[in-house]
Amino acid sequence: MTLPRQRGLTEQAADAAIDTACRLPRLLSIRNEFNEIADRAIKDQMTYRGFLAELLTTECDDRARRRSERRIKAAGFPREKSLRAFDFDANPNIGAATVHTLASCEWIKKSQPLCLIGDSGTGKTHMLIALGTEAAMKGYRVRYTLATKLVNELVEAADEKQLNKTIARYGRVDLLCIDELGYMKLDRRGAELLFQVLTEREEKNSVAIASNESFGGWTKTFTDPRLCAAIVDRLTFNGTIIETGTDSYRLASTRARAEEPVKAS
Repeated sequence: MTLPRQRGLTEQAADAAIDTACRLPRLLSIRNEFNEIADRAIKDQMTYRGFLAELLTTECDDRARRRSERRIKAAGFPREKSLRAFDFDANPNIGAATVHTLASCEWIKKSQPLCLIGDSGTGKTHMLIALGTEAAMKGYRVRYTLATKLVNELVEAADEKQLNKTIARYGRVDLLCIDELGYMKLDRRGAELLFQVLTEREEKNSVAIASNESFGGWTKTFTDPRLCAAIVDRLTFNGTIIETGTDSYRLASTRARAEEPVKAS
């Protein structure tokens, strides 16, 4: 479809032409914000080129924002968590410099793993979701899942002869975030299926895990010592390990709030 071009349009006719033109290539942001940008261009005495650059930048920025939102939604995070909201003072075991380096996502670009190890309430899940969100915002495909949920899905896929398809789906994402690894014992079949996912991703795409067990205690989850060693090897080779400690800052925060009325009285 070709739009008729006319010279000397009235402002009303020009606005109508712009509205129609923006619908065709789906330039929705330009369409929605054109009047405001045009008024600002007149006020700031922009050149034609400056005005066009402002319009196109607005469209590009809004499209990038919408893409980020779609990737974050597709990741399946259970709740919103950000690095900005993390209290590094509450847990000195987690170095802010290390985390902000991870936020650059260079480790994902290099297909390296990340392990967050520590007791409940020490910030593992917050950090896992926050770093996953940073990756999604930077254009990486991310998927979050609980370890038990992933294993159950793999078992069901195997029973339905869909295992290869499911493993391939988990293998395609740039970052796979596995939370609560080590909370529950896995039978040999479940552990072997999880191992297949990790093998599919080895040195091709990154895996980030959060576990309440040190590596020495993983034999409770993976009862076959050789399989356990192979899984630990895949999750640590060339990777980053952050030990978040044993002191729950959630519990400390709850206790501090409970003591406030006492101190006030």
